Amino acid sequence: MDDHGIVDLFWQRSEDALTVCADRYERYCRTIACNILNSDADADECVNDTWLRVWNAIPPAKPLSLKAYLGKITRNLSLDRLEASNAQKRVSVCLALEELADIPVPDSADDEEITNVINVYLHSETRENADIFIKRYWYAYSIKEIAGEYRYGESKIASLLLRMRKRLRTKLESEGLL
Repeated sequence: MDDHGIVDLFWQRSEDALTVCADRYERYCRTIACNILNSDADADECVNDTWLRVWNAIPPAKPLSLKAYLGKITRNLSLDRLEASNAQKRVSVCLALEELADIPVPDSADDEEITNVINVYLHSETRENADIFIKRYWYAYSIKEIAGEYRYGESKIASLLLRMRKRLRTKLESEGLL
């Protein structure tokens, strides 16, 4: 069953929607939660909370991308849980978000427009660079984890991310968003 079919099950208020959704996306959501929380038990709770949140949100929401919708919910729930706890992973997440502070987007900026510019920017990068950027700033992987996955040194990953943030800042400035 495709994502539109799953969303339709939610709209019909069929409990099968949760079963199919969990079968298809539990691993994806759990990876997001584990990377942020660094705790299997907390990650499991966040994933379960994701299913409840999706059940309560659809309808009226009708997401175009169910995977992205679930990822966003899981990420937000995980960040909320992290903020409320003293999890060790907090340092890594805070560092990742602090790195993005070099790019001060004004409050008046349109979120959708910024998202589109970031997506265009990431598509202009190599697939590997875009994946590294997303792993660091969306999934909250540590630099050490990314370096290990790609078999690069941590300094290479840190330098790559710094250069990418500079290019992103330039792109946002050229679009008049900074």
